[in-house]
Amino acid sequence: MTLTQLRYLVAIADSGLNITLAAERVHATQPGLSKQLKQLEDELGFLLFVRKGRSLEAIAPAGERVLEHARRILEEASNIRAYAANERGQHAGRLVLSTTHTQARYVLPPVIAQVKRDFPQVSVHLQAAADGEVLSHLSHGNADLAVISTAGAAPEGGLAVPLFRWRRVVLVPRTHALAKLDRAPTLAELAAHPLISYESSTRPESSLRRAFTAGGQEPQLAMTARDADLIKTYVRAGLGVGVLAEMAVTSRDDDLKALIAPEAFPECITWAVIPRARVLRDYALELLHGLAPQIDRRDLRRVLEGNLEPQWPKAPTWTELTQPISS
Repeated sequence: MTLTQLRYLVAIADSGLNITLAAERVHATQPGLSKQLKQLEDELGFLLFVRKGRSLEAIAPAGERVLEHARRILEEASNIRAYAANERGQHAGRLVLSTTHTQARYVLPPVIAQVKRDFPQVSVHLQAAADGEVLSHLSHGNADLAVISTAGAAPEGGLAVPLFRWRRVVLVPRTHALAKLDRAPTLAELAAHPLISYESSTRPESSLRRAFTAGGQEPQLAMTARDADLIKTYVRAGLGVGVLAEMAVTSRDDDLKALIAPEAFPECITWAVIPRARVLRDYALELLHGLAPQIDRRDLRRVLEGNLEPQWPKAPTWTELTQPISS
């Protein structure tokens, strides 16, 4: 039994039992992957997959147990390599982040730029996805960490580190009726107009929908998108009132008017989610510190190693995090 065979096994499971796709993901040939799988099954003395002809139809019950152990073994092997690289002071590597469009477009660029300046041999790969898909990348081992927001409890799927707090804003053309307001619009005033917001707003558990329901209003969701820039594009086209994260509105949007959102819309928190017991490379810790300078690097490392219970300081607001320090 080899680590390569276990890696191939996990790749097959995570590729929906598609041997061709699994081979592509691990940069192997299909015959080579199939050969390694057969050798592993021969050594174990039982089949890991249920077959139908030459195709894999399902993971066998015994295969599920082996798969659980294989994932843990590969995770620990990766931890050993990461620990050794940190000890050697080797700062070349690959950092994969799973996140949403808003974080990738408006939050991460300056932090990633600083990491690249400090660690020029590190390649950074962003997996921008919908809210519901971000943690899936992490759980399948396809990302080193995830950056995602919630309006309630901390996300599950790993160690959740609070980075910063933010609120929504209401965005309208300067000729729109709501643009005349010098205050936050009420829920009733918003409900009177078609709204354009994130695609997660269509879910029953959406904090946006729950706020309207609690206020006895029914929102008119005219359009949704996972991309904040698309929301702004359609607001400019006059198709509705935008409701989006405050980070996504910049000085370049001065042709639009941003209003404070109703107080009924809950505050959101952006989190970093890290697989538990993961040994992070130094450059990943540097990125986390860039996103959350209020957290001590040493405390973060001790928490990740299981030597300290997480007691995170209160996350700053987005405004506090980004405002220049006055002398």
